[in-house]
Order: sequence, then structure tokens, then C-alpha cells
Amino acid sequence: MSTTEEHTAVTLPCVLITSSDSKFKEEELIKQILNSKTLPEPTKREEAVVWYPWTINNKYYTADVCLCAVPDTYRMSSEIAQATQAFIAYFDSTVQDGLEKLQPWISVVEDLAPEVLILVCDRVCENGVTRHEAHQWCLAHAFELVELNPQELPDEDDDFPESTGVKRIVQALNANVWSSVEMKDGHNQGFDLMSSLVASRHNNPRSRPDPPSSSLPEEGTLNNEENSQTEGSTNSTTRDEAIVDAMTNLDIQELANLTAGDADADNFERLFTKLKEMKDKASSLPHEQRKLHAEKVAKAFWTAIGGDDDEIDGLSSGEES
Repeated sequence: MSTTEEHTAVTLPCVLITSSDSKFKEEELIKQILNSKTLPEPTKREEAVVWYPWTINNKYYTADVCLCAVPDTYRMSSEIAQATQAFIAYFDSTVQDGLEKLQPWISVVEDLAPEVLILVCDRVCENGVTRHEAHQWCLAHAFELVELNPQELPDEDDDFPESTGVKRIVQALNANVWSSVEMKDGHNQGFDLMSSLVASRHNNPRSRPDPPSSSLPEEGTLNNEENSQTEGSTNSTTRDEAIVDAMTNLDIQELANLTAGDADADNFERLFTKLKEMKDKASSLPHEQRKLHAEKVAKAFWTAIGGDDDEIDGLSSGEES
């Protein structure tokens, strides 16, 4: 593989796909996403990690991404981490410890903070992982549950039936604002996609506060030096918030103006472009500032489109649980 090809493979946005079920390989889910019986030629292969190309092509935009099969956390690399914008995890729902096998990924996902988080199984199982248990896990970790073969299908008479199975996965990936996106000309119903974007964020709320770092000592064990470090960390967070506030004020104002404008194609395209600009800007920030930026923008955007403040209470990682 040439240097150019290798560079492209790791710089394109990545959908990280993993499976904790030894009977269900990542490639099987990739074939379903691509709606193909065979896999395309990989753009890169590094031992057990394989990158497969995918061009998302809908009536609004195209985006080149990589579907990256990563069997376990030990195979993670900085290249994968920097490129990951979506995370899909398959688990075995027929065994009671099916979700526990995904535990090593939790800290990785919290560090990466990808826009799309999907938990996948064949279907929930009363003798293994129940629907309630799967939903509780998803709420705790801000995932969306998708059953590939759900036992209960949406009502056909429903005017707006929910998507299920791999169709829902593809829909969620199409609704993401990819860093490689290229808008198409002549889309006449652009705001339909924005509605999908908003629905995706609403159905997958990240309303839980960040857990305390495992590196922090337990309560009651702080000495004077550690107290000083904590105070310094608090001051640093305050400075971070001030920086983020100053940087996002103009962005938030423009978002509000765009969402208050006429719902035509030009206005939608500018709104979509603005979201991508803000995402690119945030990607250059340190981790804590990036989280603050994302939280404030998400809140401002939700308010701008008429969302209820009660529905996003607790979004900020700085709020108490």
C-alpha cells in the first residue's frame, strides 16, 4: 500500500465497530451496513484491525468514511482514536454477562466522545440480557439500542414508524455531520435532514454527568498537596469555561439566527456548514475545553429550535448528579 493510501485510511472519519460476541464478527455487521454479501477491498489492514471504505451518498451530501473493525481495546491506536466519529458495539444478548464484556470499552468511548453511539444485538432475550437491562445500560452510557431482528416490529399503521435493525444504524450514520462531508447542490428538502439530526440527538441524549476520574483518590484521603491540586484543577476549569464562552458566543448567535430563518435550501446549507465549522473548531481544543464547547453549543442549538430546557437538564458535565 502506498504512503498516500495509508495516510487516507487513517485520516478519513472512522466508524469504529467492535463485537464482544465471539460468534459474531465485526465484518458481519459491516456487510449488513454496506448491504453486500461480500466485503470491499480493505484500505488498510493492521493485524486484526481492518479498515473498509464506505461512501455515504444520499440526496443531501456525500462523505467518505472508514468502517473500522476493531476486535478489542488492545488493538486501539492513536490513529483510530483521532479518526473515530461513531462507535458501534455488538454484544451477545443470550448470555447474562453479555453487556459486562463491553466494559473495557467504556473508558475508551468516554475519552473519544464520538457523535454516534450504538449498542447492537440480534434481539434482547429474557433468559439473557432483557430489554430493561439493555435500556438501562444505554441510558447510563448514552448509547442507542438497535436490535437487528427485533421480536416486536413497529405498527405498520403508524404514520411515522420507527426504523429498526440495520436500517436504523445506517439512518443514524447518515444523520451524522461527518468531517469529510460534501454538500450536494439542488436539494429541495434540506430541512428534512436537519430534522433527522435533531431527532438523532434527542433520541440519544447525553444527559448524564461525567463520572469521576479513576485516577482521583477516594473521598477523605486528600492531603494538603492534593487539595491544592484540586483547587488548581477547579481554577483551570473556570479558565477553560471562560475561553469556551468567548469562542462560542458568535457561533451560538449565528446558530440562533439560522434556525430562526426561513426553512429553505440555502438556509439549511449554511446551517449544516456552520455545524461542521464548529465541529472542526472544537476538534482543535484540549479535551476539557472541547467537551465544554460541545455542551454549550448543544444547549444553545436545542434552545434555538424551540426545545424544552427541561429535556436537557444535566447535560453539562460540570453539573452535579
